[in-house]
Amino acid sequence: MAQLKVLRAADYPRMPWKNGGGSTEEITRDAGTGLEGFGWRLSIADIGESGGFSTFAGYQRVITVLQGAGMTLRVDGQDTRPLLPLDPFAFSGESQVSCALLGGPIRDFNLIYAPQRYSARLQWLAGEQHLFTSATTVLVFSVSEQLEVMLGDSTRQLGRHDCLQLDANAGLLDITINGSCCVIELIAH
Repeated sequence: MAQLKVLRAADYPRMPWKNGGGSTEEITRDAGTGLEGFGWRLSIADIGESGGFSTFAGYQRVITVLQGAGMTLRVDGQDTRPLLPLDPFAFSGESQVSCALLGGPIRDFNLIYAPQRYSARLQWLAGEQHLFTSATTVLVFSVSEQLEVMLGDSTRQLGRHDCLQLDANAGLLDITINGSCCVIELIAH
């Protein structure tokens, strides 16, 4: 039976980075504690200054600027295009990565997952969207002040940075979204 929960931004636990360059709010994850044992993890990071990123060997990362002017990443010695708000960028967790902020502090949104354990699809949507998914886990992260999510005949209201999490989906799920959000579909191998 599918399990549905709404995670509220006010309840996300905050933890400082090891290098002191910022802090992270963990939204949700599939398992594990600390920085170990998870198959996938969703978080928001506050980056106050340019600097290095932690490595996550064995993981794939997708990062998106939520607030602020943006940043450029240096991934294994190569500079990325300027990453502006709601413009996702994927890279290997094993890469050596640092960021240069474009005009001050930013908040970013991070999906980290183990590709040998999960397939992932991440997309940013705006306005009214209707989609179908058979993913095992579906996450809907709101960037609107108010986001309406309809799953079949059930409706949920999300505020800014709230996240809807549906686990153990076993069928074709009918989703209608009205607002701006990120939809992440995860399929366990």
